[in-house]
Amino acid sequence: MMMNEDWKAALGAAFNYNPDEATHEATEEPTDASADALAEQGKQMLNVMLDKRNRNGKRVTLVTDFVGSDEALKVLAKELKQHCGVGGSARGGEILIQGDFRDKVLAFLKAKGFKARII
Repeated sequence: MMMNEDWKAALGAAFNYNPDEATHEATEEPTDASADALAEQGKQMLNVMLDKRNRNGKRVTLVTDFVGSDEALKVLAKELKQHCGVGGSARGGEILIQGDFRDKVLAFLKAKGFKARII
C-alpha cells in the first residue's frame, strides 16, 4: 500500500473522476424563469394554519395557496423543514410541517419575501 499517494487522486482513479474537469453548478446565472418566480413570490398570499383532522390527534402546520412549480414548492418545504428542525412533505400546492410551528413558519416566510398570514 502506497502511503505517499494522494488520496484524492486514488479516489478519482477508482471512480474514473477528474476533479479538475468538474463543473460548478453554483456559479451559473439565474435563469429568467427563476427570476420570474422570485418576482411572483412577493405577490402571492400564503395561509399558515394548524391542522389535526384525520391525523390521529397529531398537529401539523399547513402552508397553503402556494402558486408555483412543484420544484419551487419542494425547495421551500425543504428550507422550512430545516428551519424548524422537523419532518414534513410538500405536494399539491401545500407544505405540511410536523408539529405546531405557525409563528416560526410565518416569520420565515416573511423573511423570504412572501406575504403570509396565520388562519
